[in-house]
Amino acid sequence: MRPLFFPVFLALAAPASAQPPRVVTDIPPVQSLVAAVMGDLGRPEILLDQGGDPHHFQLKPSQARAISEAGLVFWVGPQLTPWLDRALKGLGPDAQAVALIEAPGTYRRSYGTPDGHDHDHEGEADAEDQHHGAAAPDADHDADDHAAEEEHHHHEGTDPHAWLDPENARVWVLRISGALAEADPDNTAVYEANARSALDRIATTETEARQVLAPVGDRPIMVFHDAYGYFAEHFGLSVAGSIAMGDAADPGAARLTGLRDELRADGVACLFPEAQHDPAYAEAIAEGTDVRVGAPLDPSGSTLAYGPDLYPALLTGLARTIADCVTGSDG
Repeated sequence: MRPLFFPVFLALAAPASAQPPRVVTDIPPVQSLVAAVMGDLGRPEILLDQGGDPHHFQLKPSQARAISEAGLVFWVGPQLTPWLDRALKGLGPDAQAVALIEAPGTYRRSYGTPDGHDHDHEGEADAEDQHHGAAAPDADHDADDHAAEEEHHHHEGTDPHAWLDPENARVWVLRISGALAEADPDNTAVYEANARSALDRIATTETEARQVLAPVGDRPIMVFHDAYGYFAEHFGLSVAGSIAMGDAADPGAARLTGLRDELRADGVACLFPEAQHDPAYAEAIAEGTDVRVGAPLDPSGSTLAYGPDLYPALLTGLARTIADCVTGSDG
């Protein structure tokens, strides 16, 4: 486990505030971590509608107004939600936007390198100001197929689904605590105490998820879109591939053509559809094979109840859904 340290702020870093700032978040896991740190001091707002897809979301006027009136905005970063990157230009002069994927200590994977690592552990010199890309992976199918080339062209750079690594969640809790304390120094002790409790709960959740996943071993699974690299790497899972790419766009015919053969060749145990996306893709690919189709996965927790309990429920829910299908205990 990487060592974590609470940031220390000088007394003059920010003026005392009468109440906590208005806080806006982008997606459910971020809202959950912020809610855990804020505790009874306030409830962070969330932009993503219940059941929404962060990759393809459009802000409503009321949500844009909430951003413009916020004192703090916590978001993953532009790699996940470019629509929010544009909206943040409307922040007030005294407001702060915190891109958590750029927090020092965050482990960032790349879509494009063979081992999935872009070797971008924040904290190196000027790391927060750098943007790391990577070469696109080789096409899965006919290199002359224009559609396949187009899909892979967009499947490169940093994988933004970093919250699915509990180590990153720990780093983010501390970054959140520090930003809140800087904006609201009168409540620094509360934020730090809540952060310690959140870290303890993440550790407990991680242990539970690892126990649930133990029977899965290295049996390969296939997922709907390339969002599970952090989760798989952290918990030692084998993901043979995905139906769609990392932006969750519906797959084209070129990508679907060889997936059934890949299922057999890789010995895939389970194929998982995903919340917010048509399960027909998974069902059609698995038809005529021995591959089980599991319950839908929900990597952003958009179908869960928002709040501090969501992040633990997200990790254990993913673990149980995967384990139930692979072991056949889902019926």
